[in-house]
Amino acid sequence: MKIVLVTDAWLPQINGVVRTLTQLRDQLLARGHEVHVIAPDLFPTVPLPTYAEIRLAVGADAKVGRMLWEFDPDAVHIATEGPLGLAARRYCIRRRLRFTTSFHTRFPEYVKQRLPFLPLSPGYAMVRWFHDAAARTMVSTPELRDELHGRGFGNLVLWSRGVDTELFRPLGKSALDGPGPRFMYMGRVAPEKNIEAFLQASLPGSKYVVGDGPARLELQRRYPQVTFTGAKSGEDLARHLSAADCFVFPSRTDTLGLVVMEAMACGVPVASYPVSGPASMIRQGVTGVMDEDLATAARAALALDSAACRRYAESLSLAASTEQFLGNLVPARPRVDISVLEPVYSRRQEA
Repeated sequence: MKIVLVTDAWLPQINGVVRTLTQLRDQLLARGHEVHVIAPDLFPTVPLPTYAEIRLAVGADAKVGRMLWEFDPDAVHIATEGPLGLAARRYCIRRRLRFTTSFHTRFPEYVKQRLPFLPLSPGYAMVRWFHDAAARTMVSTPELRDELHGRGFGNLVLWSRGVDTELFRPLGKSALDGPGPRFMYMGRVAPEKNIEAFLQASLPGSKYVVGDGPARLELQRRYPQVTFTGAKSGEDLARHLSAADCFVFPSRTDTLGLVVMEAMACGVPVASYPVSGPASMIRQGVTGVMDEDLATAARAALALDSAACRRYAESLSLAASTEQFLGNLVPARPRVDISVLEPVYSRRQEA
């Protein structure tokens, strides 16, 4: 098929959405599909206020429409609700093209983190409006599907995620030199990730934060005893992740948390709050521990078997995730059943 992926989150950003979409693109290409990614790197951009690492496309409407017209896709998937997603949505509605979307990020909660006086309901009304035009909206877990259904979202289908177990694998403990046990957070360093819950937790050994983002410099100043490594990628990221004794995931708002799967693939047990994103992946007492006391969860996770974490991650296949995505796509233009037209054609011939 000719498939268009429209996303406002793309390289050089480093986050779970970008990793999910780049892995999806590579998997689709390996299956022989033709994939065109419409992303911010094709447009002039401006920085997102309060988060300069995220660049927003400007003047997207005409160019997005031209790209979709020229590529003439069999299927259109809009992954994000930003300027490019909105431009693609408008084009598809005008041209009566069917499309799918996916729900990756709780934007209403993220806005509320920065503007606490705002209620959640208007934000969810806007996000629901965006997705309601889609033939299907893909969500990562049954828990998220049920939650969004309760908020009035329709046409929800599951798109479970997979993990790259060839890249993320046990690689020993040599990448970190601090005293053990070594506790790690890896991901975007931003207020919505609730990282301070990890930094404030009373834990033995040493703490590491792997990643970058708008909160890094302030947190680094306030917690000098914590090692902030900056962003890592590829084999270097896998080595750092593998060297941890426990991966701590403090977020309460993530829809999934791809990093949880990547940690388990490296043989590292996970500690988290008992919230929907990590709860869909962690097998309590086997691959991780969930507790309202994050320090209690982290200390308990140290006793878990790293081999069990790896075995579980190996069951989370990228191939299965890609097949599920393909099964969720819809034809951009409904196919016409030629047999329906045959009587009309016959009558015209007789006339």
